Amino acid sequence: MEARRVVRIAAVLVAATIATCHAYRMGSDEPPSTPASGPEILNLRGVRNVEFGDTEQELLRRGQLHPEPEPGCGSSLTAPAAVSPIFADDRLVLLWASPPVQTPEGVTAGTPVDQVRAAYPAATRLTAPPGTYRFDGLLARQGDRAYLFLHDGRTVRKTVAGYAHYAQRLFDEGFGTC
Repeated sequence: MEARRVVRIAAVLVAATIATCHAYRMGSDEPPSTPASGPEILNLRGVRNVEFGDTEQELLRRGQLHPEPEPGCGSSLTAPAAVSPIFADDRLVLLWASPPVQTPEGVTAGTPVDQVRAAYPAATRLTAPPGTYRFDGLLARQGDRAYLFLHDGRTVRKTVAGYAHYAQRLFDEGFGTC
C-alpha cells in the first residue's frame, strides 16, 4: 500500500515537471497587449473540449492531445497551445495556462494580485517555503475543483486549474523544470 502512494506522488511530480517545461517554452508570462482572436477560457471543467477526468486515450482519440509527446516534456494539447495537461492515474487532473488563456473572471499570467483577490475573495493565501525559489499562491476552491494562481507578490506568474487536491499537492510539494 505504501509503495502505491509513493508511485502516485512520483507520478504527480513528474507530470508537474512536464507541464512546467511546456509552460516555460510557451514564452513570456506577460499577457499580449491585444489578443489575436479573443481569449480562451479556462474554467473549473477544463478548456474547450478538454475536461478534467478525461483519459489520455480519450483525448488522443478525439484529437485533443498530440499523439507524440514533446521530447523530454510529455503530452501537450493540440489546442489551445498555451495550455499544458497534467495526468495522474491516466486521468487529466490539472491544466497549466499561459496568456491569452484566462479564467472566466479574466485572470491570467500578468494579472495584478489585488485583482485576483477581488475576483476570488475566498481564495486561501499560500506561502512558499522560505529559502526556495517557488512562488506564493492563491488557491480558489469550489467544491472538488480549484484555481491555483502562483504569484510574485505583485502579479500572477502561472495559472493552474483542476482538482483541488492536486492543485494543493502541486503547491505543497513544488515542481521542477525540464
